[in-house]
Amino acid sequence: MKAIEQRRVWREGVAQADQLAVEAPVAFEYNGISHAVMLATPADLEDFAVGFSLSEGIVARRGDIFGIETGEAAAGITLKIDIAAGDFMRLKERRRSLAGRTGCGLCGTESLDQVLRELAPLPAGEPFPLEALYAGMRALPAQQRVQQATGATHAACRVRRDGSISHVREDVGRHNALDKTLGALAREGSDVATDALIITSRASVEMVQKAVALRIGTLAAVSAPTATAVALAGKLGLVLFGFLRDDRCVGYTAPQISREVLA
Repeated sequence: MKAIEQRRVWREGVAQADQLAVEAPVAFEYNGISHAVMLATPADLEDFAVGFSLSEGIVARRGDIFGIETGEAAAGITLKIDIAAGDFMRLKERRRSLAGRTGCGLCGTESLDQVLRELAPLPAGEPFPLEALYAGMRALPAQQRVQQATGATHAACRVRRDGSISHVREDVGRHNALDKTLGALAREGSDVATDALIITSRASVEMVQKAVALRIGTLAAVSAPTATAVALAGKLGLVLFGFLRDDRCVGYTAPQISREVLA
């Protein structure tokens, strides 16, 4: 299944070819048991499997995922993920169904306790250079291949302290794009403790949790954060920026620097 499809459209009465982002059901099975169905762009699916498993706390570490098989059928795609017995037992204890709309991070959550799960606070670190965030944001659009073709996808990427970016991943769902980037980093075994993440969306509670779960200390969003996301980021020690665009941003939880608008 491809990430982009061509369709005929009509512009001002003229038939033309257009490109559309594909949105497909992706089912997650752990040790043969169905756990979640997400609507996602069918690309970088092994990254998606690893990132979702880690950021949702289904497995404690990358080494607890023993294998991933991808199966495709008319109804969609199934990711068959083999995980450690201990992780699987914990999953069964808190099992939930996430049959979801696009990028819906909490659909089907069974209890309030599952929304704000316990995460260890991040250690204090050196402030991430703002110029590196700006450089990363300037470089990102050129690598958003699906967005350039369709105008319909979000992206996430890693930014290093020198401003270079890597592990750009796209998806119709903002949570999915971030999971794919986190999964790609985990599969590679990258040391991300001093890096940052950029997301081309708002910063929600789930995005904060996913960044902290992978122990990344800085998250920068193109749009705004929610009040709850800011409160949670502050509690967990995540440095959170919003409105990252045009070499400007707003710092919401940055104890080492001013909390005013940054330029």
